[in-house]
Amino acid sequence: MKQRIKHVLLRARYAAIGAAVGAAIGSVFSRNAASTGGAIGAMAGATIADTRETVTAILDEAKERDLGPLSEDADTDPN
Repeated sequence: MKQRIKHVLLRARYAAIGAAVGAAIGSVFSRNAASTGGAIGAMAGATIADTRETVTAILDEAKERDLGPLSEDADTDPN
């Protein structure tokens, strides 16, 4: 349960940051652009949060694996 709450809060934080950046960029042009920029920024922020967590999980899993040499004679120099 704690992990799920942590994930939700991380996603919300990234979405809020993305919305703020998108709205700031959009406000240079007009109110409509600020609103649209905020929405697109929030979507991008939430997507980045999900991607970041997925990549972190994959990297953690890869670190835990005991990867041996890829071939039998990996210790010998072919040259």
